Formats: sequence, C-alpha cells, structure tokens
Amino acid sequence: METQENQNPAPNSFFQSIFQSTTAKMLMVGFLTLILLIPLEFVKSLIQERSNRQEEVISEINDKWGESVYFYGPILKVPYTVFEETLSINQKTNETVKQQKAITKYAYFFPEDLKAKSNVTTKLLNRNNYESVVYSSKMNFEGNYIQPDFSSRNIPTENIQWNKATILIKTTNLKSIKDEVKINLGGNKLTFEPVYSTNITDSTQALETGFIDLKNTLKTDKTNFGFDITYNGSKQIKMVPIGKTTQLSMQSNWASPSFTGNFLPDDKTKKINNDGFVANWKILHINRAFSQQFFEVLPDLGTYAFGVDFVIPVNQYQQNERAAKYGFLVIGLTFLVFFLIQSISKIRIHIFQYTMIGLALILFYTLLISITEHSSFTKAYLIAATAIIALISLYSVSILKGNKFPIFIAGSLTGLYTFIYVIIQLENYALLVGSIGLFAILAAVMYFSRKIDWNK
Repeated sequence: METQENQNPAPNSFFQSIFQSTTAKMLMVGFLTLILLIPLEFVKSLIQERSNRQEEVISEINDKWGESVYFYGPILKVPYTVFEETLSINQKTNETVKQQKAITKYAYFFPEDLKAKSNVTTKLLNRNNYESVVYSSKMNFEGNYIQPDFSSRNIPTENIQWNKATILIKTTNLKSIKDEVKINLGGNKLTFEPVYSTNITDSTQALETGFIDLKNTLKTDKTNFGFDITYNGSKQIKMVPIGKTTQLSMQSNWASPSFTGNFLPDDKTKKINNDGFVANWKILHINRAFSQQFFEVLPDLGTYAFGVDFVIPVNQYQQNERAAKYGFLVIGLTFLVFFLIQSISKIRIHIFQYTMIGLALILFYTLLISITEHSSFTKAYLIAATAIIALISLYSVSILKGNKFPIFIAGSLTGLYTFIYVIIQLENYALLVGSIGLFAILAAVMYFSRKIDWNK
C-alpha cells in the first residue's frame, strides 16, 4: 500500500510541476509583457499630452509676437466702367423698357520686375519648458510697372477711371508690421492703409493706397516703385512671384532653414552654415501658370508661393515618442535575457521580480520626458538610461546570486539602449540599421538558447 501511494504523486505536487515547467514560465512572462503594454500606453499618452501643450504654448507665443508672413503684391488696381443692359416693365404702359446700368469693375496688373531683399533676424522665445522660433524681418521691394493694357477686353479708354487707381498688397500678420508702409511710385509717395475685406473665404488681409492719377504718374515705358516693410513674425516667410521677373534675396542668422513652396533657391548661390544662411531665387513668368493681369477678380495664387520655414529642426517630443515606440522591444528583450539566464543557470525568478523589472523599464520613459523638458534629449537619455540600468543591475544581484550575470545584464541593457538611441537619431537609415540590429539580436538568442532542454 505504501509503495502504491508513493507511486501516485499528490495533486499539489502535480500542479506545482506544471507551473514550474519551462512552457508555463514562458507563458507567464509573455502574459506579463502584454500586461505592461497598458502602462506603456499611458506613457505614450503623457508624451502626446505634453506635445499638445507645447503646441498651445508656441501658438500663444507666436500670436503675441507675430504669426507667419505671406506676401502677395504690390498690385496695380485700376477701376473701369462697363454698361450692362437691364430689362424693366413700365407699370403704366406695361411695356418692356431697356436700360443701361453702369457697373464699376477692377483690373489688376502685376509688376514687370520685382526685386525683394529680406534680412531676417531670428531668436528663441521661452515660456516655462517650451520655446518657439520668432524673427524680425526687414523687407525691401523694388520694381517697375508698364502702362496697363485693356485691349484684351476691348474696354474703351474713356471707360477707364485712371484717376482712381490704387496699389494693393495682400498679406498676413498686419498687427505685427512695425513701421508705417509708404511706397514711392514715379516720384510720388503714397501711404498704405488697411482695408476691410468682405470675402470671408480669403484668409489674407489687405493694404491699399489712396487714389493715384495714373495719367500723370505712369511713364510711357516703365515707372519705378520702391517701399520697405518690417515684420515681427514666426514659423515662415512666403511670397508670390507676381513679377514678370521676380527675384528674392534672403539672409538670416538661422542655421537650419527649410525651403518650402513651389520654387527652391538657386543651389549655386545658396549658403548654409552655423552662422545662418543666404538664399537667392529668380523666377520668370514662364515658370508659373498665371498671367500678368486679371480682370474683375483677383485670384488666390498661394499655391505658387515660395519661401522659408523657421522651425526647430529636432522636436524633443517627437524623439520621446519615437523612443516610446520601442518600449515593447526593450521590455521583451530584457525579459528574454532574464528568462535565458533563468533557464541556463536553473535560478528561479519569481513573476513579481519580473514585474518590478518591467516597471523599471517603463519608468525610463517618464524620466526621459521629464528630464528632456529641462535639458537636451541626449543628456536626458543618458541620465535616464544610466539610472535604469543601474537600478535593474543592482536588483538582479540579489535575484541571480552573484556578480557574473548582473554584469551581463548591465552590458546587455547598455547595448540595447545604445541601439535604440542610434535608431532614433537616424532618419534615412533607421530601418536598415534597425533590421540589421534585430537580426544580430535574434542570432545571439538562437546561439545562447541552443542547449536548453525545452521538454522540462
């Protein structure tokens, strides 16, 4: 009887042997890895929240200092009269009466030559932990007009209101213009005034001069003009190349410009270094698909605009977000290292100890984002990684009962965090380096796990 009882193990020992099997341990560690994705998602939400807060603060800073600058002008605006026939019924005779009604419309003429020079001085404005790039731009415009030509519309000369012509500028950020804007047209000085726009679909604002008598102002060949305008702005400067030949020369102390829009500067004259940049554009009328004159309606030509973006090249929250995306990889590989050590050395590691290690790995990302807000991303990454590697390595000393495996753990985590940092910094080669690195990691795991007996 005693022999039979010894041959039938107790139920408790049976279940205990199942839970102590390699397969059960793998399942529990894998399930814990999935559970830890929940707090990791909270960390990602925190990063997104801080990023949104940064955008709000930057928007507030830019709104007070000055928004982006969009410039479309100067445009010669000439009114003319057209007569349209209208039909009305005579109430007494009940006869149809034809009448002519005079309607005032406008023609818009662009310069023959337009030369612009812009000197942009940038600086960083800080509020709490956030910063925004703002600038002061001194812009000088020179060019000339030729005599307006109405022949394409067969408009009689007597219908053109030459004495009520104006010069129009469409732009943004009127509130941040720092000085009065005056134009010298053929020796006549005219002052621009803001004009209220009734077009709710047009996001631009307008400046317009008083009436000009073109018959006494414009010369027979070309009439020169020139004016200066100074903006406080942020984010970008863009202008529309409305001259038959448009030239823009821009220089700035900003070392990381992003050239944007429909045209790029001349590569031969473009210079970018740590002290700033110099860029030059030359755009001909055959390079853009619109004419030098419009009748009745002035179109929105913003799609043909070109210019420069003034943005901070590396966003700290984008780097934090990219680091957090590799959180699952860091947790999974770290647990895999501990599991292989456990399987090879026969040291028992409790699921609670795995949980503590996983929480420490997640804490890395909260340390990273909080330190980044007060320092650079590189310094924050170094501090957070060093703290977490030291914490897990010291904790593993008591788990693994010696110094051999904890030193291996420290080396593995150092290599892993270094690998992640390199991928974050790379742009064009991130996928290539990441794929090669994962291949090397998989090869190492296959090598060290080749002698483990998975049947136990």
